Amino acid sequence: MSTKIEIFDPALCCATGVCGPSVDPELTRISRTIMKLVNEGYDVSRYNLAQEAEYFTEHKGVTELLEKEGPEGLPAIVVDGRLILNGRYPTLSEFAEWLRFNEEDLTVNLPKKTIGLTSK
Repeated sequence: MSTKIEIFDPALCCATGVCGPSVDPELTRISRTIMKLVNEGYDVSRYNLAQEAEYFTEHKGVTELLEKEGPEGLPAIVVDGRLILNGRYPTLSEFAEWLRFNEEDLTVNLPKKTIGLTSK
């Protein structure tokens, strides 16, 4: 049986939260990491409170977290049906531990920024 990870995001403007004029670098990191994990075949799902509230009510642990802490308790991370982390996104090391892979095998490389400058 493979490990299933579900990420319950606070209300975001779009599915990833990576939009608008000021993008949170943490949302960029987690979006990139999840995309890489899914592309590698891992079972990782992400739900946005603003657009997918039904998933929040289907999971007892997440519902209880919201009743106790409100949306400030999000994000919530559920691994194999158990709420194991909330209030922050997991690190790559945590993903590696839960999914049993070598962290170096899944390092997400950031694109190199290049700027073309010419002088006259």
